[in-house]
Amino acid sequence: MAQSARSVAGFWILAAMLLVSVASSAVPSPIYPVYAAEWHLTPLMLTGVFAIYVAGLLASLLVAGRISDHVGRKPVLVVGGLGVALSLGLFAIADGVGALIVDRIVQGVSVGLLIGALGAALIDNSLERHPALAGVLNGVIPPIALATGAVSSGALVQWGPAPEQLVYVIFGALLVLMVIALVVVPEQVTRRPGALRSLIPRISVPRSSRRLFRSVAGSLVASWALGGMFLSLVPSALGAVFGITNHFAAGALIAVVTGVGALTGLAIQRMDARRAVLVGLVALVLGPVVTVAFVMAHSLPGLVVGSAIAGVGFGAGFQAPLRMLLATAAPTHRAGLLSTIYVVSYLAFGVPAVIGGLLEPSIGLVPVIAGYGGFIVLAAVVALVLQLTSKEAASVEEAAAEIAERTATGSIRVAPSPAD
Repeated sequence: MAQSARSVAGFWILAAMLLVSVASSAVPSPIYPVYAAEWHLTPLMLTGVFAIYVAGLLASLLVAGRISDHVGRKPVLVVGGLGVALSLGLFAIADGVGALIVDRIVQGVSVGLLIGALGAALIDNSLERHPALAGVLNGVIPPIALATGAVSSGALVQWGPAPEQLVYVIFGALLVLMVIALVVVPEQVTRRPGALRSLIPRISVPRSSRRLFRSVAGSLVASWALGGMFLSLVPSALGAVFGITNHFAAGALIAVVTGVGALTGLAIQRMDARRAVLVGLVALVLGPVVTVAFVMAHSLPGLVVGSAIAGVGFGAGFQAPLRMLLATAAPTHRAGLLSTIYVVSYLAFGVPAVIGGLLEPSIGLVPVIAGYGGFIVLAAVVALVLQLTSKEAASVEEAAAEIAERTATGSIRVAPSPAD
């Protein structure tokens, strides 16, 4: 029986909503220099605003990451989508650092509520003609979205009217439209008991995914720590090291990393998943080394080259493990697994960035970037050594890669996994 037009439309609505919601999280970054100049904010204050967003997102993932597996995807998507739209409206009328903190808390909690449910809903509504596409988009859309949010925000701040309002109004309106469009999306999850119990904070990895999760966690950590470095500190080097104050340039530099990451995710889809993990880890070693070296050498073209290499690591280092992990989880465990993946990823994304922001006033920006890059290289090297020397990791990943490939071609369906 052919897939209904409503189901196909629902798939693309969910993909668009994932794009807009993740993009909105990157929108404030290019505007921070405007806030800092207008409200006399210190780097420590801006670090606090960044930290509170990550804290809200992680709390939401831990508490509500599995709720859509019990109550259905659409109620969670409506609440999360409206919450993100509300946060963007609050940004548009912010008048000081206190307002920024409140806005970022609302945004972090709402994005955390959305991303696990959206990723799971996308897989629930996979296209019958292209069953692998849902997994591809789960990996590709977040980096594309970060690039979209950063570039569009940077462009509007630099050249558009009302730099502190317009971009928030645009993305807020898009999210409200996405929430309204959810009426078209079929609900694929049957309500089941345990919703209140699922709100007890805990990391949820289904038994069928645990060995694989342990073997690829290092790759997730290194790739998202790199993302945190580029979104939080490297753009500041444009002004401090290279004397570039153009707001669009900061967004464009972020887009190099995230855009190359997205293209890498597309390019590795036909590559053996374990080999793709290894490619990602090698790039996660080389990218930060090249980036830091050229920052210290004051070479802007070298910084762009290092950013592109880092983008390969960001894409392959996250998307290949994600593809394998999603292939091992049953529908009733997808949102919980995705939320756990994002908890680990955002911890790696946020904690080093906050530490770097706290250290920057006392030791300087360039030494902080060098230390941050060293941490990423260390994490990637450890993960790479474990990948190359662990026979257990190799066998688990090869089996998962085979499942992912067979699931993508539609030759098998993922069976329900045992209860946690």
